[in-house]
Amino acid sequence: QVQLVESGGGSVQPGGSLRLSCAASGPGEYVLRWYRQAPGKERELVAGITSTGDVTHYGDFVKGRFTIARGNARNTVTLQMNRLKPEDTAVYYCYAWSVITSAEFWGQGTQVTVSS
Repeated sequence: QVQLVESGGGSVQPGGSLRLSCAASGPGEYVLRWYRQAPGKERELVAGITSTGDVTHYGDFVKGRFTIARGNARNTVTLQMNRLKPEDTAVYYCYAWSVITSAEFWGQGTQVTVSS
């Protein structure tokens, strides 16, 4: 069983930055993504990166503000979020998809609040 441990959420003023991190335990290779869910809204994709780290994709709303990258440690991922807006307020979830078994795993979520 893979566990995803997230860190880095918190509160920030509009225009500020936060960096989220996620570490997936266990062996294997994983596509890693970040999703978010705001109150009363559906969960949406924020960003994703392949197991090799060579391809990334982002939700349309990101518009160059966020950067996803794989960490130096195996199966870790970071999400650097800049120029944050109040509408970025949500619970952010780390997601892993096994390229071997197609199994899916979710983290517990970390709150990001953007408010003045």
